[in-house]
Amino acid sequence: MKTMTMRSFAVLGLALGVGAMVAVASNTDKKPTVANMPAVVVQSVPQAGDTAVDAATTTEIRVTFSKKMTDKTWSWSQISDDTFPKITGEIRYDKDGKTCICPVKLEPGKTYATWLNSGKFKNFKDDGGIPSVPYLLVFETK
Repeated sequence: MKTMTMRSFAVLGLALGVGAMVAVASNTDKKPTVANMPAVVVQSVPQAGDTAVDAATTTEIRVTFSKKMTDKTWSWSQISDDTFPKITGEIRYDKDGKTCICPVKLEPGKTYATWLNSGKFKNFKDDGGIPSVPYLLVFETK
């Protein structure tokens, strides 16, 4: 099996619409590693696609990345005013540096949708300054 170079991986990323991967293409002959590739979302609470989130007991959105992230920088991007959760406190990272916590007030019977990074906003960055791959978080409250 042929090993992908950074250049071919960046081209593949563009073909898949993952422009964030291009950010690491400054050294195009480098073999892809966890350290030199963009962080990705590995878990969210609520989970993407959940259609039965309890609005009364869910007071924060937690998003965990594959790598330690830069503190005090993030891009929770609105799709619309109606689908963006009401933020009720200071957004922060957990002590692990990988989990971003966003305090929220959710309403029952609503769909919530937010991009974590997007084509325009790229402030979720790993501790090396590489923007994370954009991630769409969509869930519904019961």
